Amino acid sequence: MDADFWDTRYRSRGRLFSGNPNGVLVTEIAGVPPGQALDVGCGEGADAVWLAECGWQVTAVDIASTALQRAAAADRSGRIAWARADLNVTPPPADAFDLVSAHYFPLRRLPDHAALRGLLDAVTPAGTFLFVGHDLAGLTPEDTHGIDLADYYQPSDIADLLDNNWSIQINETRKRTTSASHHTHDTVLRAKRLH
Repeated sequence: MDADFWDTRYRSRGRLFSGNPNGVLVTEIAGVPPGQALDVGCGEGADAVWLAECGWQVTAVDIASTALQRAAAADRSGRIAWARADLNVTPPPADAFDLVSAHYFPLRRLPDHAALRGLLDAVTPAGTFLFVGHDLAGLTPEDTHGIDLADYYQPSDIADLLDNNWSIQINETRKRTTSASHHTHDTVLRAKRLH
């Protein structure tokens, strides 16, 4: 799942996703006072645009240049910095974001948890970490493009790794709010950094 994989996937159609922000993001973040946000794996930018419209200053990062070009072309806010990076390799700046949001981001498990620690360290004290995945129950190899999802963190895996510097606010599986996908349930982790 490198840059070539994602660019090929984005180039396979004119638009890969709906253009609407993820329902969990809207549910969990609507009404939260805006600050600095990191949109991890921003894709075509719908979450970043929604956050910017809500007053957030957004850094939107993706590994796929095709996705970033589409996203930047749709941005009229002037509140989003679009960046191409592999967050599995290069961590974001520490203590920089009031919100780190990752929806369906394939974060590979590493023995030292370096990439995960980089995302968690990017959250400011009192900031929010929101990590959302597809519920794995009932998924087929076709659904996962033949990728072994056991190689990637799920929200509950991350919850198990959080220490007493974090308060877990939500760690659950819930029905999706939209029917635009054959995935019917999301797994959701929302945690607040205490220190």
